[in-house]
Amino acid sequence: MSSRLKGNLIVGQSGGPTAVINQSLTGVVVEATRHTEIQNVYGALHGIQGVMKQEIVDLGAESAEEWERIAKTPCAALGSVRKKPTPDDCAQILKAFQEHNIRYFFYIGGNDSAETTQIVQKLAQEARYEMRVFHVPKTIDNDLKVTDHCPGYGSAARFVALAMMGDTLDNRSLPGIKIDVIMGRHAGFLTAASVLARQEEGDGPHLVYVPEIDFSLDRFVDDVADVHARLGRAVVAVSEGIHNAAGKTVLETQEKDSHGNVQLSGTGALGDFLAEAVRQKLGKKLRVRADTYGYLQRSFPGVVSEVDAREARMAGEAAVRYACGDPLSGSVALKRIENRGGYKSETFLTPLETVARETKSLPRTMIKGTNDIADDFLAYVRPLVGELPRMGHIRAKKIRTQHSGLNTQDSL
Repeated sequence: MSSRLKGNLIVGQSGGPTAVINQSLTGVVVEATRHTEIQNVYGALHGIQGVMKQEIVDLGAESAEEWERIAKTPCAALGSVRKKPTPDDCAQILKAFQEHNIRYFFYIGGNDSAETTQIVQKLAQEARYEMRVFHVPKTIDNDLKVTDHCPGYGSAARFVALAMMGDTLDNRSLPGIKIDVIMGRHAGFLTAASVLARQEEGDGPHLVYVPEIDFSLDRFVDDVADVHARLGRAVVAVSEGIHNAAGKTVLETQEKDSHGNVQLSGTGALGDFLAEAVRQKLGKKLRVRADTYGYLQRSFPGVVSEVDAREARMAGEAAVRYACGDPLSGSVALKRIENRGGYKSETFLTPLETVARETKSLPRTMIKGTNDIADDFLAYVRPLVGELPRMGHIRAKKIRTQHSGLNTQDSL
């Protein structure tokens, strides 16, 4: 097959949106205009669903200025989808590709999207339809294998760190118990980012629970009771995917998507359940509150990591360059480079089968005991999130009184 395959390009977005997914889209589109073998650049509305329904738009019609605005806009500009193609779907997809002379297909998404990309690649091979098929990584869960980290994660982790920073200050102001439920089905990377909020002695989160460690409700309540007894308050970060020793998620619905993923409790049910368990143990009059960060953490405007935005754009650009070279398919991955001058990364290509359907977990070396995160994680995550604002505190001591003498208790 010729490395100078001529034809049209189509790009789609799939799975949960992120704050920087459109950086990758812009990277694909802008880079494609630099290669003469790519004749037209199309977009599939709502991923492969748009391909099947022939809902395809001409991305070449947008101005360069508009693409830069799109790049900085959160969520999927083309619309997203969660769909695994059936054999009948595959026939429709191939027909659409042939009708529009699509020779380059790029799918921006997570491991389920990589699986879809692999299915499309196999479809084209079986039909002997010459095509280049590439997966561009995206997921706030940061759970794709091979790559050091995933575009979208750094910005979501930054949101979690800032939200937790606010929660720990709120908890200092009005002491009580606060439980925050954070996204993470199987991997605790996002929940672990909450520890970036710790700047001062006593800052939360005081307890962190990730899916990599079996969860015990009794142990959880005892942990909270211990922290509350010591500090008079407690801030807790919990992954939505926490499960017991048998592997059963603490709370989930019966709903599943086409890839078989169970819908977890994004309704606040898990937080309410845990808060009630604490009340039952420590007393109904205790101030206990719970929040579920939910969708806010993945696409929040204004909370974007500069490194994350740059790498998401880089991944899209790299995918096009790889496609216009020798490889026929693959998934773009990121590699961290040792650099004395600061953090640096580069892309490389990995086979689709190394990413499709597979997930990775937060390494055990990054977890401390059953309810905390180790320092190794901080070294890993800090460059991806960027510098965080430093909070101010009143450090004055209580004044001297005639009756009590000098009180040396710490400031607030």
